[in-house]
Amino acid sequence: MASDTRDGHPNAALDELFDHAERVRLVDWASFSDAKTTVLLLSAFAVVSFITGLSHLSGGAETLNGPLASLFPGAQSLVLLYGVFFAFVIGVLTVGIQRRVKVAWYGVLVALPLAMLLPLLTADAIDVPLFLIGAVALPHAVRNRQHFDQALDLSPFQIASLTAFVGAQVYGTVGAYVMRDEFVGVGTLTDAFYYIIVTGTTVGYGDATPTTQVAKLFTLSVIVLATGSFTVATGSLLVPAIESRISNAFGIMNASELSLFEDHVLVLGYGEITEPLLDELVGTTDIVVVTEDTDSATKLREEGVNVLTADPTDADTLRDARVDSASGVVVATEDDARDVLAVLAARQENPDVRIVAAATNQKHVDKLDNVGADEVISPTIIGGQMLGQAVRRETGGEGEEQRDADDDEPDVDAGG
Repeated sequence: MASDTRDGHPNAALDELFDHAERVRLVDWASFSDAKTTVLLLSAFAVVSFITGLSHLSGGAETLNGPLASLFPGAQSLVLLYGVFFAFVIGVLTVGIQRRVKVAWYGVLVALPLAMLLPLLTADAIDVPLFLIGAVALPHAVRNRQHFDQALDLSPFQIASLTAFVGAQVYGTVGAYVMRDEFVGVGTLTDAFYYIIVTGTTVGYGDATPTTQVAKLFTLSVIVLATGSFTVATGSLLVPAIESRISNAFGIMNASELSLFEDHVLVLGYGEITEPLLDELVGTTDIVVVTEDTDSATKLREEGVNVLTADPTDADTLRDARVDSASGVVVATEDDARDVLAVLAARQENPDVRIVAAATNQKHVDKLDNVGADEVISPTIIGGQMLGQAVRRETGGEGEEQRDADDDEPDVDAGG
């Protein structure tokens, strides 16, 4: 009878199966506290803020009964616009947070507490969910602050156009306020700012009008400068967004969509070598493929694979693909020279990431190893080894079958 002891320890087999040094967590809390969850919480806050704001607008005049109401006398009219205004502000900041922009994170730290003041002003039950979501989202954003480290990526043209737009607004607002005696309907700085906005955006309600020749010339200059700068600034921001949508329609992923990836596997190149790899990894981890082939990118995108259509040997491309937070990199462009460049770029951007390279030519295995690949695999060598093993197994199997057949034959007496 088999003994219940193993290696001198009772029930050792059971201990080996069930007694582990590491605790197995039933819930992976880290997956609920990452940067993606921060984006979801802020998005939920913006939606609830918008709904709350619409409720206040539809309800008319608001009575302030909250603990902070005494600090803001006469804020009843402001409360009507409070929720909707901050819904748009938080919504814009959430887009920046999704792209890991650091300025957007600072904006959240300022705007979110201000938006959470609403229930403290009104003491209205409908505003309580807004405060509760904000109370969860704010510490969550602070906890994940290390993820939001990207600089605001604006082109020189965008910076120039936005600067011109702001300058035109300042020029128009200050000028209209200084010349307020030459206008009808402009008496305060708020009136001047209102007049410039409705004029520069070509709305022109007609409630503020110039009355002198100088004021009319000033208004003409505002129309030219403010309208032109508004059009250029809007175009500089909208055109890249439209290009991004067009790229997505053709199965091309842009860098902003990859900004929240963490612990993913980065595959540099796509071809006969990497196709079986994707079949193996899909469903087990997040995958990002970097390839210059738009046809392959479209095919992979239709299959649900994340694709960045760019040069896999370029350091900027690897930064866009979040190589700094990747759990591993596979280099297989089917061109060993480009593989060397890709390994060098990946190692430079993330010295600690594990890099596995596929050598098309077995003579280049050492070269890929020398430039920083942790492991180099040659499909040619592996294929040859597997063929040899298959042949030996087949040959050995036939020999064993022959020997078994000989053993089954009856013995024949030599004497007849």
